[in-house]
Amino acid sequence: MSRNPDLSSRLGCLLQRHQTLHDRRLEPRNHLRWLPELRRWQAARLQASFERFLLDPRRRPAAQFFLTDVYNDHDFSRRDADIARVLPMMQTLLPGALLATVADAIELGVLTHAFDLRMAHVLDRIAPRRRKLDAALYAQAYREAGLPRLRGHQIDLIASVGNGLGRALRMTGVVVLLKLSRGPAKAAGLSELQGFLERGVAAFSKLGEVAGFIAEIEGDERDVAARLFGGDPDPFRGAAGR
Repeated sequence: MSRNPDLSSRLGCLLQRHQTLHDRRLEPRNHLRWLPELRRWQAARLQASFERFLLDPRRRPAAQFFLTDVYNDHDFSRRDADIARVLPMMQTLLPGALLATVADAIELGVLTHAFDLRMAHVLDRIAPRRRKLDAALYAQAYREAGLPRLRGHQIDLIASVGNGLGRALRMTGVVVLLKLSRGPAKAAGLSELQGFLERGVAAFSKLGEVAGFIAEIEGDERDVAARLFGGDPDPFRGAAGR
């Protein structure tokens, strides 16, 4: 497979942005006391909003993959460090479309962490004595952090990662390629990246119809964002934090 210089440049820029945002010396907002509580609360909210998927045996694996590998409070720095180390080799082994999905996943992680830092800073200003989040305080911080167009792009990326993994299942030889690369990846210390790809493909292979599942998640998240920005008194409609 030939290398794609545009994709290589995009991945390189994203990994640099990821490193800078997570560097506690360069980005002091990583030390804010609100950051862990914010991430915990958001993870609980997302878990609650995924309840109907988790109760469906066919959709459960894909939903769990989203919660653990795509859009949650997990630290993806080791996975992304794996990518940085083997970027040139990856472009000779993996299909460009699959690498583009990896890039979308990294961009989603970068943007999500940037928003978390921004909201933690707002919370530090508007609630200096509070220790726990609730839906009302979260909504206030969300609106003050602003940037609705970027919030929309965050949801675009959630959909892109899911649909990209769905398309990967239709690529000839991808599943076999991932199985064959398992041993070499482990030997090279790339288990995080390998695991991300394998878990994603395995979860979506059990899903069946991918587009409808992703469309539901995308629709739910756009509705929540619209209600948060609109000042709706019940933005989560029964999700965590009520």
